[in-house]
Amino acid sequence: MPNPTAAMLVIGDEILSGRTRDANMHHLAGQLTDHGIDLKEVRVVSDDPAAIVAAVQALSATYDSVFTSGGIGPTHDDITADCIAAAFDTPIDIRDDARAILAEHYAKSGTDLNAARLRMARIPDGATLIENPVSAAPGFTLKNVHVMAGVPSVFQSMVASVLPTLTGGAPLISKTMRIERGEGDIAGPLGDIATAHPDLSIGSYPFQKDGRYGANVVIRGTSGAEVDAALTKLADHFPA
Repeated sequence: MPNPTAAMLVIGDEILSGRTRDANMHHLAGQLTDHGIDLKEVRVVSDDPAAIVAAVQALSATYDSVFTSGGIGPTHDDITADCIAAAFDTPIDIRDDARAILAEHYAKSGTDLNAARLRMARIPDGATLIENPVSAAPGFTLKNVHVMAGVPSVFQSMVASVLPTLTGGAPLISKTMRIERGEGDIAGPLGDIATAHPDLSIGSYPFQKDGRYGANVVIRGTSGAEVDAALTKLADHFPA
């Protein structure tokens, strides 16, 4: 059986403007790979409600799981929760369990749970909360969409909360062979090996350093035996 599939939706003008470098995709990809879930697509959209709704609907209908990052804070431009609710035509309002989590957190620090902070307790009907041990304000899961904060430390903690609830497949095995030949030299044999092993992902990544050049060939798949077989063929063509 093929592994479950996933997509990620990164939300925020600050990503598209270049002001903020996204680190969450790299973390999520590694975690999903270890869990046996194939990350198939990543989209980045601005803080535009129509764009967010359209992307959520499209990704949710295509993949087994969708992970969103960003836009669930206390400010006016944090609109992700409302957009998720709109994408599934679901009411949204402050929910008692989310309010209680925030009230306890801010009481410990002597901080006022004002109207802005209460926005983080607005949860669509029918959603389940995602634990946030870093800063308390919860994410949530609605249908197959997992809605998480954009702050990397919080995002990572939420991923850790969600992954154990998801059914995974076979973890991806990855092996690399370094070949000091130009890609034009290795392309033919590499294409033949890829054709002979359609269940594998085979990529060629050029390098040039200190007067040496060539390519790192990465072979990925869920079958260790098949990965090794392809690697052996590659080594036969290009012995070290």
